[in-house]
Amino acid sequence: MRALNDRKRLIEALQDARDYTLSAYAHLDEAAMRFPYGRTVNPPLWELAHVAWFQEHWCLRWRDGALREASMLTDADPMLNSALIAHPARWDLPALDWDIVRDYMQRVLEATVRRIEHAPVLDSYFPMLALYHEDMHAEAFRMSLQTLGLPGPASRSVSQMAAVEAPRLSEVCFGGGRFTMGAMPGADFVFDNELQAHEVDIAPFALATTTVTQLQYRGFVDSNGYGERRWWTDEGWQWRQGLGLNHPRHWQRDGGVWRLRRFDRIEPLVDAEPMMHVSAHEADAYAAFAGARLPTEAEWEYAARAELDPGADRYPWGAISPRADQANLDCAWDGAVPSAALPGGDSRTGLRQMLGNVWEWTSSPFVPYPGFQPGPYKEYSQPWFGDHRVLRGGSFATRSRLVHNRWRNFYTPDRSDVFAGIRLARSISE
Repeated sequence: MRALNDRKRLIEALQDARDYTLSAYAHLDEAAMRFPYGRTVNPPLWELAHVAWFQEHWCLRWRDGALREASMLTDADPMLNSALIAHPARWDLPALDWDIVRDYMQRVLEATVRRIEHAPVLDSYFPMLALYHEDMHAEAFRMSLQTLGLPGPASRSVSQMAAVEAPRLSEVCFGGGRFTMGAMPGADFVFDNELQAHEVDIAPFALATTTVTQLQYRGFVDSNGYGERRWWTDEGWQWRQGLGLNHPRHWQRDGGVWRLRRFDRIEPLVDAEPMMHVSAHEADAYAAFAGARLPTEAEWEYAARAELDPGADRYPWGAISPRADQANLDCAWDGAVPSAALPGGDSRTGLRQMLGNVWEWTSSPFVPYPGFQPGPYKEYSQPWFGDHRVLRGGSFATRSRLVHNRWRNFYTPDRSDVFAGIRLARSISE
């Protein structure tokens, strides 16, 4: 998304983000929203208040490099600053209740809108930081619903999509070479971990045209892939053994048939749909089983931007923002559509669904680019360098204004709650 220097469009985007945030849990009663403690979820009461706190902190209270005002909410900083409150403590905040949180969210948004409307000169950086932060939490809300087996928000069912055959195995070959990876400050809003643009040498490689399907992954499971040590890295095998996993986390055997849980529903596996909810460890193991590997993030970005002119390479197809027939984003569907669907979003080289549908694990650790300097929100990237793994591309629950060819997501490799799948790569000998 380009930097929003138009006040009306910026305000509309902030209101859209808030509506989307509130829609995540609008179908649940308050009893259903008393989430049990979990390492990969946040209690809704805390997380919704945190979204408002973040907006208030950066859009209303932060000026000239420091906090200049107190929060509208008593003791907000120690309660809602994620850098200050331990994860387990978020379940025990008696100062918060639903009336307080809803009122706080509304007052902060209204004050932010007034600030934007009346600013003599509009600086859109911090409103956009808050906007994108809220967009990221909106996806996390939906991840929590899946993790806990709760109903998802109302959306079109993937089962209503016209039948799409499982894709045949195919790939696109790239000759490699030197390219400029990452972003430079400019007209676009840029997160600190996308900076600075730097030269990278890419060896010849091939990348699968589509992501791995449930049919393909089922071959790994049915071949005792989870029990074969040879496919797993040392870290991955230790992780698998520790959890006692013999199949993906949301799969269930029903006689001779595999089924999966999509939010609160148990459904048959659909051969053509992409494999989703795999950890990086599982992705690595499947790639080894398939005689391939995961792409590096440099290879992924190189492929997504291939054959596009500089300045028109924000998306795999060019400069125009995603349409519904190009990428499965914004929860337009209630899950991932078939891997071969949406040919309108193909890259110039024929790669399908590089954006949307499922995040794609890479083999790259999340590390800073050369010349990295943290942005004002220092906790966004810097604390996570080294032990996280990069994902690229976005999922069906990612906001379309957020994701693009240079955007970097990052999770620890053990996380299988992410809407993440697999795209295979292989090296080509020159």
